[in-house]
Amino acid sequence: MSLVIRNLQRVIPIRRAPLRSKIEIHLKAGEFPLPDFPDDYNLGDIFLGVEYIFHQCKEDEDYNDVLTVTATHGLCHLLGFTHSTEAEWLQMFQKEKAVLDELSRRTGTRLQPLTRDLFGGS
Repeated sequence: MSLVIRNLQRVIPIRRAPLRSKIEIHLKAGEFPLPDFPDDYNLGDIFLGVEYIFHQCKEDEDYNDVLTVTATHGLCHLLGFTHSTEAEWLQMFQKEKAVLDELSRRTGTRLQPLTRDLFGGS
């Protein structure tokens, strides 16, 4: 699986190297399914609304951590997880939390799933 990060906007600066590093760690940290066919290695694209994410960050949040959490959330969607119902959310939340916990352990951060409060999560 390869990872391509393109910054198509110029308003908010993005440090691509740290973001790439964190995403590559959680591609290895999670137990993601192996594709049956070579074409299945392309899961799809994740588009991050960088300006929106930047402006939604609270003062005590690290912008690059929020980008990492949002990319993790998008990756879970590419793997087929959804959060339309509480049962679906719980499965996605558990996968997201496991990946982010491992990433946090490896990087010394405290990353939390994007949808942690959607159905009364922790």
